[in-house]
Amino acid sequence: MTSSCISRHQTVGVPVGRILIGGDAPVVVQSMTNTDTADVDATVRQVAELARAGSELVRITVNNEAAAKAVPSIREALDKQGLSVPLIGDFHFNGHRLLADFPECAQALGKYRINPGNVGSGEKRDSQYATMIETACRYDKPVRIGVNWGSLDKALVASMMDENARAADPLDADEVTHEIMVKSALDSALQAEALGLGRDHIVLSCKMSGVQDLIAVYRKLAARSDYALHLGLTEAGMGSKGIVASTAALAVLLQEGIGDTIRISLTPEPGGARTQEVVVAQELLQSMGLRAFAPMVVACPGCGRTTSTLFQQLAKDVQSHLRAQMPVWRRQYPGAEGMSVAVMGCVVNGPGESKQANIGISLPGTGESPSAPVFVDGEKVATLKGDDIAVQFMGIVDGYVKDRYGRDPQGE
Repeated sequence: MTSSCISRHQTVGVPVGRILIGGDAPVVVQSMTNTDTADVDATVRQVAELARAGSELVRITVNNEAAAKAVPSIREALDKQGLSVPLIGDFHFNGHRLLADFPECAQALGKYRINPGNVGSGEKRDSQYATMIETACRYDKPVRIGVNWGSLDKALVASMMDENARAADPLDADEVTHEIMVKSALDSALQAEALGLGRDHIVLSCKMSGVQDLIAVYRKLAARSDYALHLGLTEAGMGSKGIVASTAALAVLLQEGIGDTIRISLTPEPGGARTQEVVVAQELLQSMGLRAFAPMVVACPGCGRTTSTLFQQLAKDVQSHLRAQMPVWRRQYPGAEGMSVAVMGCVVNGPGESKQANIGISLPGTGESPSAPVFVDGEKVATLKGDDIAVQFMGIVDGYVKDRYGRDPQGE
């Protein structure tokens, strides 16, 4: 299910391969690899993992000649696997040279990401930036102009700080920083347009590491432009801190209709899956009713009535099963991603919550009869008993998906 109560900020749509950012398109999920791009096999594996987890765009670092040489091979390997996910090339200090020297790389990428604050300084900055934009025009590639608070153009910062100091009513330091971020993005976009890059090929971002700073900057950016906007809290952090901070910032902006594509920048736990950032982004959008990616599992937190861990394990197993099945279900049973499943741990709220979901189960709590009623679309259809309740319930879920979403919509 998606929500109609959020009025989206209208932006110009930007096609990236088969994906559209902005316009009337839904908010797009993207992620970034952390492999050495020159290692083709490792990068292909990670891009494939991210794409299969649901990342609709994947960014890769292109920081040296070895990485630039590897990009066409990465693209070819992904295509052989049937993975058409567009690749975004992340360029910095030497991007102008790499794009010029490796045309196969420039062609294989679906989009370029350029940070105007670190492509050079003074006249060199203008010429190197122009080279990158002209390459994008030559190969008909969109560009994300990504301003980052940690690498703002020093000349622009000095100029605007001096101007603010001379003002009769100067802004405070945070407000000046916000204004510098927005001006840098908009000025760079106008420069790109002057070089021939269309508005339908420009995505803007202004990455901050503070929640309130990010919200303030994007409100300004949205109020002053109709460019497609990429949202993300930079250097969000690890684990719950990164998830909470990113969600706190992005949820506010998305609720205001601001943002056309998002990335949740999480520092993975040692040995942790890079795909976690994709799952968090999807769950954020789905929780807000903006998109549906996989069936949502409603589960109670547990209390003294639920001393058994059965419902906790079942909730985990059901959620893992649903996500594992979605690549297949998405093709064979369209609409299954909007299904809701409830796994409850006792009779207090269990039956009521179970009836509200498409499929729900109310497991026995402490002192309750060792049986588990199952509800399908509000009606009780079975009572499960025994040591294999989990297996029985999964079977009911799979059967429901096939019966409800596998039918021809015309009834033929």
